[in-house]
Amino acid sequence: MLKFLVIGLGGGFGAICRYAVSNLDYRFSNGVLPVGTLVVNVTGSFIIGFLWVFFDRFIFPPNLRLFLFIGVLGGYTTFSSFSLETFNLMRDGEYHIALLNVILSFVLSIVAVFAGYFLSRTLLNFYK
Repeated sequence: MLKFLVIGLGGGFGAICRYAVSNLDYRFSNGVLPVGTLVVNVTGSFIIGFLWVFFDRFIFPPNLRLFLFIGVLGGYTTFSSFSLETFNLMRDGEYHIALLNVILSFVLSIVAVFAGYFLSRTLLNFYK
């Protein structure tokens, strides 16, 4: 039962963070490209890559892993929103924007995981 509570609290926090970041859409692109979702997916990918090194190298309480990886990052990242927004762009005939959204989301998110992972490893090795 505690695991569900830990995940739920993390998910709520992640969802609040996601909502705050998603408001970037209309400020920077007038709603044309889903920038908020792109930023959430890329930063979420970076964070998961960064944290993974610590959780792989050190011992943390299992509930902290659940809280961060499943709860916070699960509530924060928005792959289902990304899919729906891409579908809507294609439905509306905005194929070039939909393709741009798919390419940017996948490439930048994967690059962000690598960047987070290697930055974390570098910092840990620097402070040995």
